Amino acid sequence: MTATGDRGPLAKYLRARRELVQPAAVGIPDTGNRRVPGLRREEVAFLAGVSSDYYVRLEQGRDRHPSEQVLGSIAQALQLDEEATAYLLQLATSHGTRRRRPRRPEKVGDGIRSLINTWPKTPAYVHGTYMDVLAANRLAIALSPFNTPGHNSILAAFLEPELRALHADWEEMTARVVPYLRSVAGPDVDDPRLVEIVGELSVRSERFRKLWARQDVKHKASGTSLLQHPQVGPLELRYEKLLIPGAEGQTLVTYHALPGSDSEERLRLLASLDDTVHTHAETVSIAGTP
Repeated sequence: MTATGDRGPLAKYLRARRELVQPAAVGIPDTGNRRVPGLRREEVAFLAGVSSDYYVRLEQGRDRHPSEQVLGSIAQALQLDEEATAYLLQLATSHGTRRRRPRRPEKVGDGIRSLINTWPKTPAYVHGTYMDVLAANRLAIALSPFNTPGHNSILAAFLEPELRALHADWEEMTARVVPYLRSVAGPDVDDPRLVEIVGELSVRSERFRKLWARQDVKHKASGTSLLQHPQVGPLELRYEKLLIPGAEGQTLVTYHALPGSDSEERLRLLASLDDTVHTHAETVSIAGTP
């Protein structure tokens, strides 16, 4: 370990994933008197075909440069899927090699802004690497005010009661958004913005702390959200998350309902209500102009 006692992200990841593997899942009988959750270090070493001493050094952060072959064997022992294995390799190869550069303000291109504003019936917004909302069309904001630029999606998901009330599937939503954040942030776990977000959520949300400690990595780019909108009622919407080429870390998020469904009708109603509100606001503004 370093002089500060920091084991490093690779060591922390290995320990977290080891504790999630049940012995029975890898053919090890559970004798009932285990003192640690998941597998023991020596069991991982045996399954991976490495010495116990070497694996202990990895988990203690005393060896931070294992070979890709060794990491592949450990990934199999820990039953990591393809995304989790790729993340493990990134942690091992990026630690200590990336030079910290000042983070430039994230800005959405004019073309993307114009595009999403031409979708009056499709809620759409853009978030940055750490899920800061950078741009949104009117229907996305009507769907949730926390889609307004300036908000952070993951902070709102855990800390805003209104957003929890909106998501009928809040438990499932939060369980997928944390692995998603880790996947889009990548191995740069000491980035100041990520540290700021994780620090605030760790202090204020027990659920976030538990989910973040698992170190799950999953870039779920599509799925279904179940919402209970205060104006139009229940909505079942498909979401798509598309990386924007040439805009590092920026993601376009869209929602749509199945054609002919009740949710499609309710989404149209929401768009109509939003149009009415904006038309009234514009009328009042014009009437008040000297």
